[in-house]
Amino acid sequence: MNEADRPEAGGAPDPVRVERAVEALLFAAAEPLSAADLARRLPDGADVGRALAALRARYAGRGVELDCVADRWRFGTAPDLAALMVDSREEPRRLSKAALETLAIIAYHQPVTRAEVEAVRGVQLSRGTLDVLLELGLIRMRGRRRSPGRPVTYGTTDAFLEHYGLPSLADLPGAADLRAAGLLDMDLPADFSIPDPSLGAGEEDPLGPEDPAEFHRDYMDER
Repeated sequence: MNEADRPEAGGAPDPVRVERAVEALLFAAAEPLSAADLARRLPDGADVGRALAALRARYAGRGVELDCVADRWRFGTAPDLAALMVDSREEPRRLSKAALETLAIIAYHQPVTRAEVEAVRGVQLSRGTLDVLLELGLIRMRGRRRSPGRPVTYGTTDAFLEHYGLPSLADLPGAADLRAAGLLDMDLPADFSIPDPSLGAGEEDPLGPEDPAEFHRDYMDER
């Protein structure tokens, strides 16, 4: 007879061995176990309730405690230590295709207005595309174009350079790099060129105090 199954004087299995067996079963279990689940794995006559009570008392106040949830038993982290088990991480927010295209146009053509972005893309900007880029801090409102209607101009931020690991706007990939990466059509005209955003266009005035921070939302809603 196995020592774990050796009965006491009264015929029941050794309670210390039963307690150890219950402890091992609960630690190894992938999910909480009921008293019936435990009893099926133990010798006949094993006092599962006694073993569970003894374990609960022994682990009380320790880093790991024995809990009963919906009549099922499990070992879990003490409630006051639960915060230590939380793994916080920042998940990068993925940009939509439209947002990436808009960001690229702003990066290469800045300062640029919304209408100019739409002209380059060939489609109308959806409501929120600029909002997402502004919210992420990748672009900013630079000023107002010196043209009828005085539209707001947009440009990239230092956060944009940091995000893409660029020392400056002058380090943005050129036409040759983009073509080599397969991002530009090989049949483009020979005189095709990408604007140099580091030069910038001077046809704009800085935003004034009359331009609220949320102006872009009102401007977009009018479209």
